[in-house]
Amino acid sequence: MPSVVGLLEQHQLATRCRVDGLREEAYRIQAELAVAEMEWQEWVIARRRVDAVLARDCGSTADTEDVPDPRAAGGRRRP
Repeated sequence: MPSVVGLLEQHQLATRCRVDGLREEAYRIQAELAVAEMEWQEWVIARRRVDAVLARDCGSTADTEDVPDPRAAGGRRRP
C-alpha cells in the first residue's frame, strides 16, 4: 500500500507538470499576441497615412497647378 506522502508527491508532481505546460503555452500565446498586436498597429498606421494623403489631395487644390488642355488651344500644334 502506497504511503500518504507518496500519493501527495505524485499529485504534486502531476500538478507541477500541468502548471509548467500551461505556463509554456501562456508564454507562446503572449509572444504570438505581441506579434499580432505589432502587425495590427502597422496596419493602423498605414491606414492613417493613406487617410491623411487622401484628405490632403481631396481637401485642398491650392497646391495644384492648372495646366491648360493642349486640345483647347484652337487646334494649333507646336512642333
